[in-house]
Amino acid sequence: MLTTDQVQWLFLGLVAVLVLSRLFGAAARLLRQPAVVGEILAGILIGPSLFGDALTNFLFPADTRPLLAAFANVGLALFMFVIGYELPFDELRGKAQVALRISLWSVAVPFVLGVLLALYLVRDHRVHSQLGFVLFLGTAMSVTALPVLARILTDRGLGRTRLGGIALAGAGIGDVLAWLLLGLVVTVNGGTGQARLLLVPLGLTAMLTLVRPLLRRVFTAAEGSGGTTSPLVAVLAGLMLSCWAAEWVGIHFIFGAFLFGAVTPRTQRTDVKSELTVYIESLSSVLLLPVYFVLSGMRVDLSGIGFAGLGELVLILLVAFAGKFLGAFAGARLSGIPRLQSTALAALMNTRGLTEIVLLTVGLELAVIDASFYSLMVLMALVTTAVTGPMLGLLERRAGGNARQLGEFAYERQGFSSLRRERT
Repeated sequence: MLTTDQVQWLFLGLVAVLVLSRLFGAAARLLRQPAVVGEILAGILIGPSLFGDALTNFLFPADTRPLLAAFANVGLALFMFVIGYELPFDELRGKAQVALRISLWSVAVPFVLGVLLALYLVRDHRVHSQLGFVLFLGTAMSVTALPVLARILTDRGLGRTRLGGIALAGAGIGDVLAWLLLGLVVTVNGGTGQARLLLVPLGLTAMLTLVRPLLRRVFTAAEGSGGTTSPLVAVLAGLMLSCWAAEWVGIHFIFGAFLFGAVTPRTQRTDVKSELTVYIESLSSVLLLPVYFVLSGMRVDLSGIGFAGLGELVLILLVAFAGKFLGAFAGARLSGIPRLQSTALAALMNTRGLTEIVLLTVGLELAVIDASFYSLMVLMALVTTAVTGPMLGLLERRAGGNARQLGEFAYERQGFSSLRRERT
């Protein structure tokens, strides 16, 4: 039972998150940056890096933080559902070969470089499993944040161009690979209920053969009756059950949320689709996710980083930039995409943002990484996300100052006849 004092501070804490996320998010957008950059910076600024624990304890007393964390986890589950539900399957039509090649290269190269860096750094950090740390850093370097990338493409007018479609499809495939790799890390790190992990294939089969057809029937009935409440209730209930099942078998609940979103049938009725995306995403992004990102920022402590930490940060940034850039650029060039557009794709694939923060927080909670390394990796996520916009602006100017000229192109190599028949 919550005390009156806890209830009061819970609501005041939510107000503080709303105000901070709105102010810093708006400031980030003024600088043509994703709002999540501002929200995480807000958490960093009120955290121990500048003021110790004084401001944090004043705004968010220790006995209310578990309650805020519960709100944040619900928001994260809703967010991961939307990510799975909005995987850009439509963008793969006619682009599958190119998107797959770019995605594989943009995951494989940073993963290998991240593993090599981890082998060098692991001795300086207290971790639960050295193998888990090595695999985790490779995975963290491989991430591209699909939601942030989609927002950048829309803001830049590249969303409906050939370049934008390939970037979205490649990032979607990369997201799936990243979550699979993180699942491997969780298993290697020794989560709870390891014997239950044997039930994962059975759960996947049930999702495809039972859950998906059942949801399709619910959607069909709603489309016939004109109602929208039943699909929303069914999806939310199924989402919570999927998150519970993922935790029960010993993997993180985000995998259950993501998978449930991926198997949920796509409906043709606009109002039902709005219920599943606009309403859920609005609730998540306005209140619950800002709680998650502000709390994530508060965990960053840069006060004791020192020269050794700065050296690690430089190495992390170099590997992060070089791995993603070289991998995506190589995949694009091998697909016959011109050099300028290949450079743009490489810049876009370096966007980490939301997805990276989620992955890092999971790693910290599971003791795959320690608090100091978490702080450095959050900085890497912010920097790599922040530079994407300016890089695209520079490339647009090289393309003639027009986003459409950057986004549309002809393949250079005559051997890729199937690629030239790509539908846009």
